[in-house]
Amino acid sequence: MKVKAYAAKEAKGELQPFEYELGDIDKEQVDIKVDYCGLCHSDISMINNDWGMSEYPLVPGHEIVGEVINVGSEVKGLKKGDKVGMGWYSASCMHCNQCMDGKQHLCNTAEATIVGRHGGFADVVRGHWSWATVLPEGIDMSKAGPLFCGGITVFNPIVLSGVKPTDKVGVIGIGGLGHMALKFLKAWGCEVTAFTSNKSKEDALKKMGAHNVVDSTNSDELERITGTLDFILNTTNVKLDWDAYLTTLAPQGKLHTVGAVLEPMEIPAFSMISGEKSVGGSPLGSIALTRKMLEFCVRHDIYPTVEEFKMEDVNKAIKHLHDGKARFRLVLKA
Repeated sequence: MKVKAYAAKEAKGELQPFEYELGDIDKEQVDIKVDYCGLCHSDISMINNDWGMSEYPLVPGHEIVGEVINVGSEVKGLKKGDKVGMGWYSASCMHCNQCMDGKQHLCNTAEATIVGRHGGFADVVRGHWSWATVLPEGIDMSKAGPLFCGGITVFNPIVLSGVKPTDKVGVIGIGGLGHMALKFLKAWGCEVTAFTSNKSKEDALKKMGAHNVVDSTNSDELERITGTLDFILNTTNVKLDWDAYLTTLAPQGKLHTVGAVLEPMEIPAFSMISGEKSVGGSPLGSIALTRKMLEFCVRHDIYPTVEEFKMEDVNKAIKHLHDGKARFRLVLKA
């Protein structure tokens, strides 16, 4: 099968039309006709080789929704015509302790959709059947793509950290990830505080789910909520005054990061010890939790706020995201 795609031929290069031959399908693989694919900051990081693991030509795209058009002989639970989604991972070993424990996203040999293989900025993408998640009935496919990366990335910590509906929680960074966290946490029943350096966003943040908006650059506002939050989710990838946020946590509170902060995080030991506080992090989420997240989204009508571009306008979309103009996730329509 010949696949038509858009690929970067070199680091930081513009995407160009690219065709490649998809060989015979493996017995446990499925082919997905791409209807929509989200554009994520991780795609730009891979295009630029920011993480040192990109291979060119590189076809980005890992927030895929579409239709199964081909199935291997031993595929389970899927058939041609099924509507499915696929995210950062396209396969895992299914025999290590992590996979057998239902934590496939922690598999040491998991296959990433755009690392060493071609992703979803194409008309077809291939992956293992287990990572092609059937979409629940009634879901809006045009907005579902980002749920398979950004959505599960912020949903997993809520479950992992045992966040309760009675908890007071905070979200740092209200962008592509953070705005989805606000929506999830409001539906979870929490009292939600949004940390932002731009108070002009206050009305918009409250419409998304924030009960309170705190200026993260104002020490007086941070001091006012000292010791009140049970859980804080960081979605930014920049160095911050982590101790200032730790002081806003209640005893046994947790600061959890999903933002890929490239510099070491400076965490004062006594800020954790004195209140039995903890700091953690996580990647995406398991296959089963992704299914539950999608059901939760349909039940509560939760979707990312998206802007839609045509697939052929992918370079315009990338520039729009790179320039910081995205509000809040971008989706490419095939």
